[in-house]
Amino acid sequence: MSAATAMERPRIVIAGGGLAGLSLSLALKKALADGIDVVMCDPALRRDPHGDKRSYAIAAAARRMLEALEIWAQVADKAQPILDMVITDSRLQDPVRPTFLTFGGDVDGHEPFAHMITAGDLTAALLEACREAGVDLRSEGVAGFAVHGARTDISLANGDSLQGSLLVAADGACSRLREQAGIGWIAWPYRQSGIVATIAHERDHEGKAIEHFLPSGPFAILPLKPESQADGSLKHRSSIVWTERSENVPALLESHPEDLLVELERRFGLQLGKLTFETKPQAFPLSFGVARSFVGERLALLGDAAHVIHPIAGQGLNLGLHDAAALAEIITDAMRLGMDPGAADVLDRYERARRTDITTMGVMTDGLNRLFSNDVLPVRLIRDLGLGLVDRMPGLKRFFIREAAGIRERQPKLLRGEGL
Repeated sequence: MSAATAMERPRIVIAGGGLAGLSLSLALKKALADGIDVVMCDPALRRDPHGDKRSYAIAAAARRMLEALEIWAQVADKAQPILDMVITDSRLQDPVRPTFLTFGGDVDGHEPFAHMITAGDLTAALLEACREAGVDLRSEGVAGFAVHGARTDISLANGDSLQGSLLVAADGACSRLREQAGIGWIAWPYRQSGIVATIAHERDHEGKAIEHFLPSGPFAILPLKPESQADGSLKHRSSIVWTERSENVPALLESHPEDLLVELERRFGLQLGKLTFETKPQAFPLSFGVARSFVGERLALLGDAAHVIHPIAGQGLNLGLHDAAALAEIITDAMRLGMDPGAADVLDRYERARRTDITTMGVMTDGLNRLFSNDVLPVRLIRDLGLGLVDRMPGLKRFFIREAAGIRERQPKLLRGEGL
């Protein structure tokens, strides 16, 4: 296609094939069809998506978005609704972990506030839908870009080049495109690591999620869909997010499997019977990071390229999906008015739409982690009193449930379950 033809039909190039980038690609093609070219570039597209065994919590607003994109029906039978949430606060050696706060899993009494789903299942469904919608999927990374007036020249890792109206950097927290654009990054480490794994257990979790606040960090048990076995029985499973001081992690992961299982049982408890590791535990350093701007010249940052938060509230992926919903709506509205989707005033709308939400969530998760990841007695007494008060105030509990579900008064159409 010639440069002139490319500019007659705007082209959006998305660098990064994660869940946020895939959702944005699909949303744009569904809304604008042949009126736009969408190209996704990521070497990870060469891999089988089902190999990704990580699990994510999909909040109610993000689920509504997936329904609007006609994806949820394809994965609903693989998703486990969270029907109840229990929060405890104790020391690791305490014989009893008192429950300070419980949440019913429903938003407004009719839908679960979140579902757990395996990343591979959701990625595979989104990839297939993108192919069917006409997204150009390329298994090459974006090496760089240069802006020339109303177009961006984009170079790929294999030497090919593209021209586009807008480049979307969805290339992760260490985004090279963000760095090339000269966009600053405010960040600090937490000196904690998140150990993640899938655990098999004897008894049914009954859809209950548990978060134990321990001095080294939160330990979350998140229910997964049971798997049918050849003998007709069910394998009961949960995902764990085990926050631990970073200096302790190497010794834990290098220990004998039986010793690691003992450490797991100390945190998990034995309420679900015998435990086994279904996947090998993996650790990731935890940090906070946010871009000084979410946009540059003909560039928009998406997902982890724009923000990284502590997993204490399980909102990292959901924030990225909120980015995708907002950017898709802004681009769609602009193009229907005949506007350039990469113009500065269009991108400014995206900056304004996302800045407050991301800042608020970042401050909240950072504060919660600092509040609960310590063993200072006066602080423990104050926070436990606060949890107890929330537990006795139905109106305040409903507010927190809606926040966890990502449901707010003003939000993009897709997050309300509406098409663009």
